[in-house]
Amino acid sequence: MESALASWGEFNVAIAGAGAALGGLLIVALSVNIKQIAESRGLAARAGAAISALILGVVLACAALIPGQELWAFGVEVLVGSLAGGVIAFLAARAILQDDTPGHQHRWDAQHIASFVFPLVVYAVGGVLIVLSLPAGLVVVALGTIVALIGAVVFSWVALVEILR
Repeated sequence: MESALASWGEFNVAIAGAGAALGGLLIVALSVNIKQIAESRGLAARAGAAISALILGVVLACAALIPGQELWAFGVEVLVGSLAGGVIAFLAARAILQDDTPGHQHRWDAQHIASFVFPLVVYAVGGVLIVLSLPAGLVVVALGTIVALIGAVVFSWVALVEILR
């Protein structure tokens, strides 16, 4: 009988490759306008949080490919990764809220923070379901990864174009 993790193998291979490539592109996008990003605590924090959520998806996809791994063990890995990402998200949110860069608009802070916290919440819910040996948690973790990918693409656009407006 095929394990629940094994049936997600192709998805995880695709996510690991796509996420790693997108992570590299995000870093290149950041380097194009690094001066403007570095001058703003909030933008730098958003960049770090976006990369963190994206790379967590890549790491989890790779972890899910470990042969013979029990489903509950993967759930623990998801929860530990979510916790680590949560620490980064907390520090980023604090930096965004304390950003006093001229031109920083606080009206968008909640939206910006939600964009990198939401995938972590989805990952954590998936991790809990997986620890409880509910294979539906794998679908939830997959959704978290997709949301993190979308968030990274959106922030890449901000890093390349919106900063210059």
